[in-house]
Amino acid sequence: MGLFSVEKRKKENPIDRTHRLGAYPTWRNLNVSPLMCDFFSQMSWRPTYRSSKFRNVYGKVANREHCFDGIPITKNVHDNHFCAVNAKYLATVTESSGGGSFIVVPVSQSGRIDPHHPKVCGHQGNVLDIKWNPFFENIIASCSEDTSVRVWEIPEDGLRRNMTEAVLELYGHSRRVGLIEWHPTSSGILFSAGYDYKILIWNLEIGEPVKMIDCHTDVILNMSFNTDGSLLATSCKDKKLRVIEPRSGRVLQQASCKNHRVNRVVFLGNMKRLLTTGVSRWNTRQIALWDQEDLSMPIVEEEIDGLSGLLFPFYDADTHMLYLAGKGDGNIRYFEITTEKPYIQYLMEFRSPAPQKGLGVMPKHGLDVAACEVYRFYKLVTLKGLIEPISMIVPRRSDTYQEDIYPMTAGTQPALTATEWLSGIDRDPVLMSLKDGYHRPNQLVFKAPVKEKKSVVVNGIDLLENVPPRTENELLRMFFRQQDELRRLKEELTTKDVRIRQLELELNNLKNVSPNNI
Repeated sequence: MGLFSVEKRKKENPIDRTHRLGAYPTWRNLNVSPLMCDFFSQMSWRPTYRSSKFRNVYGKVANREHCFDGIPITKNVHDNHFCAVNAKYLATVTESSGGGSFIVVPVSQSGRIDPHHPKVCGHQGNVLDIKWNPFFENIIASCSEDTSVRVWEIPEDGLRRNMTEAVLELYGHSRRVGLIEWHPTSSGILFSAGYDYKILIWNLEIGEPVKMIDCHTDVILNMSFNTDGSLLATSCKDKKLRVIEPRSGRVLQQASCKNHRVNRVVFLGNMKRLLTTGVSRWNTRQIALWDQEDLSMPIVEEEIDGLSGLLFPFYDADTHMLYLAGKGDGNIRYFEITTEKPYIQYLMEFRSPAPQKGLGVMPKHGLDVAACEVYRFYKLVTLKGLIEPISMIVPRRSDTYQEDIYPMTAGTQPALTATEWLSGIDRDPVLMSLKDGYHRPNQLVFKAPVKEKKSVVVNGIDLLENVPPRTENELLRMFFRQQDELRRLKEELTTKDVRIRQLELELNNLKNVSPNNI
């Protein structure tokens, strides 16, 4: 049988042999005339080989001593990453009793984490999302089931004791808050999405909400900004994809996704395209590419597999690479996005036996440029209490700086203030080069406003009117206050009833009196 296969291989024509081996070279490599080359290119049904500098990108898991071990990762089933990373700190939501908490560890202090390591534990409910400020490395925002959004300032030398006092406590949602996002270019704008179907825009310079986006009819699943933060894309449980102008709250484009139920959405840099992950009508996982100015129909729909876990998309605008990681999967697929057909080009797949609960992403200025690292994930492995760094590396032999894979990227300087953005100004991010490494500390200092307790009115609605109590003592105080109010209203109602009866009697007496006696 082996000899037969050898003889058969010798008689194969070179074109069939290269196709059988899975490579698709150009026809001119086979000494075919240019005219025949065009003919075969048009008639061949096989996909043509497309060269790419990222075709051989591979994932490398860090050694055990560079992982973070012994962290009690939360078991909450909310569809978030529960992890946030910057060049200085790693934050992870943890299991806790009596309220929500998350742990903050310096990125450089890997290894086994002390079980009694200090935590940020000021929330009264489970923490559902955490995000680092892109311009202040020690400022992190969190949202919780206790309906609050809080902004924390981590000490420069890390946590020495449990932190319970936040720099800012933001109340405005009437139900739990599931998502938060920082504005990509403004230093003091924070977005929060709650289970009350509303998105609040917070101006942290004054510590109050300045806008409420109320166009969703169900729970908001995901939010994504374009490069300059002038547009906001949202996916919602009502099966609609929306592109919103955030300052006015106006819906610019809307798609009713019947065949492709959208779960996650991400802007593809400056391509004016959106990419969504979701489920097809046959319950298979798929991705779809959209034109942000016309959501009537997706440009491309691609089925991924038949698994049930949620697909998280990550897009790198510098390399135009898309990473797809499924919740509960162990693999990460990556693609290259182009402006021409086939638009989405599959590259390779990183495989691991350990399932991932969520993934944190290191900003570009925190990557190892000398190792040609173009992306880094921090993978949460709940069963092991482990966080594994996974580096995506472009294999290069040269030790010099690779400018073609490290273009100018968004830096740590804000392009505009919160007041400027709210006044209608849009600016692209301030770019920086990674050639000399990241040695530019941010001189900005985050200053929290001094707030007085008062009503918060947005669009004529007092957002604090229906905020539920946060502690048992507040609940008791509210209960007794309501009992006193009910007692007062009953007494007032009784008094008015007596007065009404007196007036009715006087009116009847006047009617019974004859006109001659008046």
